[in-house]
Amino acid sequence: MVSYLLKMIDIYKIVEKARKTGKVEKGTNEVTKAIERGTAKLVVYAVDVEPKEIVQHIPLLCKEKKILCKEADSKQKLGLAVGISVPASSVVIIQAGEAESDIKTLK
Repeated sequence: MVSYLLKMIDIYKIVEKARKTGKVEKGTNEVTKAIERGTAKLVVYAVDVEPKEIVQHIPLLCKEKKILCKEADSKQKLGLAVGISVPASSVVIIQAGEAESDIKTLK
């Protein structure tokens, strides 16, 4: 349980670092486009999204395209990490910036 919580904190920190030093897109439509184009470095989606159908295709697409995909426990925290005051169902890192080495540790 503790390692799971540490991974969640790491995910949010990586998204925040990439937002500040690289390029990040937010929202399921933008995430889906980035996966399909092959420009995604890391995809993060929230598990507390309702209805689940909004994000359930994301892990499958990532697996198909061989893109790293991680879960976040809270859409509210994911929104804050990406710099918005509303919840974010999913985000994608396009250019990692200073988060490049952090993303490599997740693999």
